[in-house]
Amino acid sequence: MRNTGIALVSLAMVATAGAAHGRDLKDGDRYQCSWGAGTAARAQELKLSGVSLYAARQKIQAYKFSRSWMRMMAMGITEQTYDSASRLKPEAIRQGFYQDCLKYKLARK
Repeated sequence: MRNTGIALVSLAMVATAGAAHGRDLKDGDRYQCSWGAGTAARAQELKLSGVSLYAARQKIQAYKFSRSWMRMMAMGITEQTYDSASRLKPEAIRQGFYQDCLKYKLARK
Protein backbone atom coordinates (compact mmCIF):
# COMPACT_ATOMS: atom_id res chain seq x y z
CA MET A 1 0.00 0.00 0.00
CA ARG A 2 2.81 2.39 0.90
CA ASN A 3 4.55 1.80 -2.47
CA THR A 4 1.33 2.63 -4.28
CA GLY A 5 1.10 5.96 -2.44
CA ILE A 6 4.69 6.80 -3.30
CA ALA A 7 4.08 5.91 -6.94
CA LEU A 8 0.98 8.11 -7.09
CA VAL A 9 2.78 11.06 -5.52
CA SER A 10 5.69 10.62 -7.94
CA LEU A 11 3.32 10.44 -10.89
CA ALA A 12 1.51 13.58 -9.76
CA MET A 13 4.81 15.43 -9.42
CA VAL A 14 5.91 14.41 -12.91
CA ALA A 15 2.55 15.45 -14.40
CA THR A 16 2.70 18.82 -12.62
CA ALA A 17 6.27 19.42 -13.71
CA GLY A 18 5.40 18.54 -17.31
CA ALA A 19 2.48 20.96 -17.33
CA ALA A 20 4.62 23.68 -15.76
CA HIS A 21 7.37 23.18 -18.34
CA GLY A 22 5.01 23.83 -21.20
CA ARG A 23 3.27 26.76 -19.58
CA ASP A 24 5.95 28.97 -18.06
CA LEU A 25 9.04 28.67 -20.21
CA LYS A 26 9.87 30.81 -23.19
CA ASP A 27 11.16 29.29 -26.40
CA GLY A 28 14.54 30.93 -25.75
CA ASP A 29 14.81 29.15 -22.40
CA ARG A 30 14.03 25.80 -23.98
CA TYR A 31 16.54 26.46 -26.75
CA GLN A 32 19.26 27.35 -24.26
CA CYS A 33 18.57 24.20 -22.22
CA SER A 34 18.54 22.02 -25.32
CA TRP A 35 21.74 23.55 -26.65
CA GLY A 36 23.47 23.16 -23.28
CA ALA A 37 22.33 19.55 -23.00
CA GLY A 38 23.79 18.79 -26.41
CA THR A 39 27.03 20.49 -25.45
CA ALA A 40 27.25 18.45 -22.23
CA ALA A 41 26.59 15.23 -24.15
CA ARG A 42 29.33 16.04 -26.69
CA ALA A 43 31.76 16.86 -23.89
CA GLN A 44 30.94 13.53 -22.21
CA GLU A 45 31.55 11.72 -25.51
CA LEU A 46 34.96 13.35 -25.83
CA LYS A 47 35.82 12.59 -22.21
CA LEU A 48 34.81 8.92 -22.48
CA SER A 49 36.75 8.50 -25.73
CA GLY A 50 39.95 9.71 -24.06
CA VAL A 51 40.21 13.20 -25.56
CA SER A 52 42.04 15.52 -23.18
CA LEU A 53 40.42 18.63 -21.72
CA TYR A 54 43.02 20.72 -23.56
CA ALA A 55 42.02 19.17 -26.91
CA ALA A 56 38.33 19.63 -26.11
CA ARG A 57 38.97 23.32 -25.37
CA GLN A 58 40.81 23.65 -28.69
CA LYS A 59 37.81 22.17 -30.51
CA ILE A 60 35.51 24.72 -28.85
CA GLN A 61 37.84 27.59 -29.76
CA ALA A 62 37.89 26.51 -33.41
CA TYR A 63 34.09 26.24 -33.66
CA LYS A 64 31.98 29.14 -35.01
CA PHE A 65 29.07 29.89 -32.67
CA SER A 66 25.93 31.73 -33.76
CA ARG A 67 25.42 33.62 -30.49
CA SER A 68 27.90 35.49 -28.33
CA TRP A 69 27.09 33.63 -25.09
CA MET A 70 27.68 30.19 -26.55
CA ARG A 71 31.48 30.00 -26.52
CA MET A 72 31.91 30.78 -22.82
CA MET A 73 28.98 28.57 -21.85
CA ALA A 74 30.40 25.70 -23.92
CA MET A 75 33.74 26.13 -22.16
CA GLY A 76 32.09 26.07 -18.74
CA ILE A 77 29.94 23.04 -19.51
CA THR A 78 32.95 21.18 -20.91
CA GLU A 79 35.10 22.00 -17.87
CA GLN A 80 32.37 20.83 -15.49
CA THR A 81 31.88 17.65 -17.49
CA TYR A 82 35.60 16.84 -17.37
CA ASP A 83 35.78 17.68 -13.64
CA SER A 84 32.97 15.22 -12.93
CA ALA A 85 33.82 11.61 -12.15
CA SER A 86 30.67 10.52 -14.02
CA ARG A 87 30.97 7.69 -16.52
CA LEU A 88 27.34 7.91 -17.68
CA LYS A 89 26.51 7.58 -21.35
CA PRO A 90 26.21 10.88 -23.25
CA GLU A 91 22.45 10.42 -23.76
CA ALA A 92 21.92 10.14 -20.00
CA ILE A 93 23.97 13.30 -19.52
CA ARG A 94 21.86 15.08 -22.17
CA GLN A 95 18.57 14.14 -20.52
CA GLY A 96 19.75 14.97 -17.01
CA PHE A 97 21.18 18.33 -18.04
CA TYR A 98 18.02 19.26 -19.94
CA GLN A 99 15.71 18.35 -17.06
CA ASP A 100 17.87 20.16 -14.49
CA CYS A 101 18.10 23.22 -16.71
CA LEU A 102 14.31 23.37 -17.14
CA LYS A 103 13.87 23.07 -13.37
CA TYR A 104 16.35 25.91 -12.87
CA LYS A 105 14.62 28.14 -15.42
CA LEU A 106 11.22 27.48 -13.80
CA ALA A 107 12.54 28.13 -10.30
CA ARG A 108 14.08 31.40 -11.46
CA LYS A 109 10.69 32.75 -12.52
